[in-house]
Amino acid sequence: MNIKPTLLIIEDEPSILRGLTDLFVFHGFDVESEMDGKKGLIRALEKQYSCILLDVMLPSMNGFEICNAIRQQSQVQPILMLTAKNTEEDIINGLTLGADDYLAKPFSTSELVLRVTALIRRSGLSSTNNTLNISKHVSICLQKLTGTSHQQAMRYTRREVNILTYLNQQKAPVSRDELLREVWGYKSTDCLDTRTVDIHIAKIRKKIERDPKTPEHLVTLRGEGYQLFSGQL
Repeated sequence: MNIKPTLLIIEDEPSILRGLTDLFVFHGFDVESEMDGKKGLIRALEKQYSCILLDVMLPSMNGFEICNAIRQQSQVQPILMLTAKNTEEDIINGLTLGADDYLAKPFSTSELVLRVTALIRRSGLSSTNNTLNISKHVSICLQKLTGTSHQQAMRYTRREVNILTYLNQQKAPVSRDELLREVWGYKSTDCLDTRTVDIHIAKIRKKIERDPKTPEHLVTLRGEGYQLFSGQL
């Protein structure tokens, strides 16, 4: 017996909520929903969902506050934020607080389904208790999503760990498109906004680099992509 993925939609626009509910029910999801921010947070903390679709502008509590509160409890809950404006500030804010992905309104329903299914497909954590040692100063537990960096305790999102793990497995630079395919799980990267990759890379550098502006480990090779140099003293 196949278990349907369960989606929580926190969205206060009735027409959008109805449309999203019908869309994902059609695609085989069990859908729960809330229109109020505080009620949405209570629902989000009650159990693990396959994915949470989270609007930014909500009554009583905005999406950024909800995302932050969810991350205080769970680093592994997949979250996709729906932003009213495709502004750099909104994107950076959402991703910094721990959202796995974002999509700006108005959006293509096919792209939304693509992103949600890709996020769910990539949401499983490794069952092994492996540690990624980037240097003698930076160590990450891939299962617990925690680590130390230059004698400071660090917490990582699942997406950040997946990016680092994939880069660590490669012997050559990795392009943004390759990361979107292999880490985000998109089958096609046509027309996808690649800023989400750049923002995640910037977040990771702040956690693993001594000086994020002059990275030693997670470097950009112009015209080729990103490469992780680990194991260096």
